[in-house]
Amino acid sequence: MAERHEKAVTVIENVWIPMPDGCYLAAKLWLPEGAEEAPVPAILEYIPYRKRDFRSGRDSQVHGFFARHGYACVRVDLRGSGDSDGVLYDEYLPQELDDGLEVIRWIATQPWCNGRVGMMGISWGGFNALQVAALQPSELQAVISVCSSDDRYTDDVHYMGGCLLTDNLSWASVMFSYNACPPDPAIVGDRWRELWFQRLEGSGLWLKNWLAHQRRDAFWRHASVCEDFAAIRCPVFAVSGWADGYCNTVFRLMQHLAVPRKGLVGPWGHKYPHLGGPGPSIDFLGECLRWWDRWLKGIDNGVDQEPLLRAWMQDSVSPISDDRPGRWVAETQWPSERLHTLTYGLSSAGLVSDDAGRPDTAPLSIRSPLSVGLFAGKWCSYSESTDLPTDQRLEDGGTLCFDSAPLAEAVEILGQPVVELELSADRPQAMVAVRLSDIASDGSVTLVTYGLLNLSHRAGHAHPEPLTPGARYKVSVRLNHVAQAFPVGNRIRVAVSSSYWPLAWPSPLPVALTLYPGGCRMRLPSRPMREEDADLPDLGEPRMAPGPATTLLVPAHREWTVLFNLATNEATLRVIDNDGCWRLDDPDLTLGYDVTESYRYANDDYATVCGEVVNSRRVERGDWRVDTATRTVLSTTATHFHLNATLDAYEGGERVFSRTWNESIPRDNI
Repeated sequence: MAERHEKAVTVIENVWIPMPDGCYLAAKLWLPEGAEEAPVPAILEYIPYRKRDFRSGRDSQVHGFFARHGYACVRVDLRGSGDSDGVLYDEYLPQELDDGLEVIRWIATQPWCNGRVGMMGISWGGFNALQVAALQPSELQAVISVCSSDDRYTDDVHYMGGCLLTDNLSWASVMFSYNACPPDPAIVGDRWRELWFQRLEGSGLWLKNWLAHQRRDAFWRHASVCEDFAAIRCPVFAVSGWADGYCNTVFRLMQHLAVPRKGLVGPWGHKYPHLGGPGPSIDFLGECLRWWDRWLKGIDNGVDQEPLLRAWMQDSVSPISDDRPGRWVAETQWPSERLHTLTYGLSSAGLVSDDAGRPDTAPLSIRSPLSVGLFAGKWCSYSESTDLPTDQRLEDGGTLCFDSAPLAEAVEILGQPVVELELSADRPQAMVAVRLSDIASDGSVTLVTYGLLNLSHRAGHAHPEPLTPGARYKVSVRLNHVAQAFPVGNRIRVAVSSSYWPLAWPSPLPVALTLYPGGCRMRLPSRPMREEDADLPDLGEPRMAPGPATTLLVPAHREWTVLFNLATNEATLRVIDNDGCWRLDDPDLTLGYDVTESYRYANDDYATVCGEVVNSRRVERGDWRVDTATRTVLSTTATHFHLNATLDAYEGGERVFSRTWNESIPRDNI
C-alpha cells in the first residue's frame, strides 16, 4: 500500500503478516522516522475491531502518539476480522493466541524493530495482552492492560456471581454485528466477497456457545490468567475505572503477580482514561509512555519506584451528576496493611455497629418486584450519561434497606466490601443482589457499588447445588471494589433484593428470601488518610495524536428510557446507542452504526422477561455499499433459555444473505 507521512511518522495502511497455515493477518503500521536505520521497540494492539474503519480514529490518536515518541506501532486485525483472512469463531480461542505469538515473532524480526515488543489494549486487547503474556514469548517485554479480566467467568461480560448478565446478550449482539462486516475491497481486492461470505456462513451465534456454559468449567478456565498468575513474567500496568465492569481485576493482579506491576483505577467507565468520563481525563498516553520507556527502552525514569496502586477516592455526589469529584490516593502494597475492617450488623433498626448489640433478630423477608434494577445503569458503563445508575430511591422500594445513623465521623473505604448473609429461600433456585449506597442529607441515594450471587453457587461456581427450600444458609456476597468517601452527616445504606433485572437475568420463578439478622454483617475496607497522597504527582491533561479527517453526516443519538405502560402493565427499558453516520475522508469510507436494545416484562411475570438487541452497520465507498442487520432475542421459561436470531446482509441494497437461528438451551441452576 502507499505510504504517507505525518510529522516524522510514516503510516503504512496495510501490511500482511503470514501465519504458518497460510492465513494472512492485516496490520497497520506507524513507524517513527529513521526506524529502519535505527530500529526501535514496537507496541502491538491485536483486536477484532476493524483497523480500516470503525476504530481508525482511536487507533490513529493512540498509535500515532507513541510513534511520535520513538516506538513502532502495529495494529492487527484478528483472524476473521477487519481485513484479515479467516473466520472468527469466538473470543480468545487457542488459534487467536497462537496467531498472537506469531505476530509478535514477526514484529521482532522486522528491520524497524530492535526485537523488544510491548502489547496493550482496552477490553479485548487488554484481555489477550495478559493471555499472550502468560504464554511467555521472549520478545514480549511489557504489557498495558486496560479494562480487562483475569477470570473470564467471574469478571467478564457473561456472568457475575454465577448470575447471567444481560450484557452477555448485548455484547454477543455487538460481535454478531461486527462479524457480519466485509473486508475492504481496496485492501483485499476481488477476494472481498469470498471472505465476506466465509464470515457470514461461519462465525455463528456466539451467544449460544456462552449460554451452553453456565458454570465455571474448562470453557471459561481457558485463557483465564488467574489459573496461573506465575505464568506472567513481564511487567504489567493494569488500568480500570469504578464505572467500568472490570475494576476488580486490577486489585487481583496487584495482589498475585510477582513481576514489576502498577495499578491505576480512576472514576472512568469502559474507556481509555485520556478520553475520560465520568470524572477527570488524564494524560494517560503519557503515563503509558513512561511505562514503555522504562521496560522497552530501559530508561530509569522511576516508574518502578512509585506506589503500587493509585486510585481515585470518590467524594459524595448527587446520583444525577455526571461529575465524579474526588482526589488521588495511593498504596505501596496490595492488600494494604494500612486498611482495617469496619463491621456493621444488619437489623430492623438499620446498620448498627457490630459491637453495639442488635435491637432484635426477628427474620425479615423480601420478594422483590422485577422493577428493581431498571435504574441500575449498565454492568459495564461506557461513560455515557445515559448508562450510569440514577437515584436509588427508584429501586429501594422493592428491597430490604438497612441504613446507618448519620455519620458522626467521615468514613473512607478502598477495596472490596463484603456482605455476609444468613438466609433462606422458598425455592431451590434463587439469587440475591446487594447494593451499597450513599444517602445525602437531602435524602437522595447514590449507588456506590454492588454485588450479585446465584445462591446455587454459594460454595463455588464450578459445581452449583440447588437450595433446600426453608433451610438456612450462610453466604458471602462480594461487592465490586471501590474507593468512596462518606462525609459526616451522610448515611450508609445496604439494600438487599431477590432480583436485579435487567442488569442480570432473574431466577426461574419469583423467590421470597428471608434474612436472619443475627447472622448478617457488612464488612467495609476502611482506609485511613495518608499524608503522602497530597504529594502525588499530577497526571496531567490528555495528549494524543490527531485522528483522521472525518465529515459528520448524521449525529450520534443516545437514549436510556424506562417505560411503564399502565394500561397493559408492561415495563420496558429501551436503550438507543446510535453512533450516527460519518465519512472517513481518507480512505473515503462512509460508516454508520445503530443499536437499539429492549428489556421488558409484563405483570411482574417471570415468564414474560425478554431481551432484544437490533444492530445495523453500513460501509460505503462510491457505488460499493454493504449493509448488515442483526436481531437477537432472548427469553426464558422456568427450564430453558430460548434464543432467536436473524442475520441479513445487503450489497448495493439487495439482500444477498439471510439466516435465522432458533435455539433452546436448558437452564443449569441459574
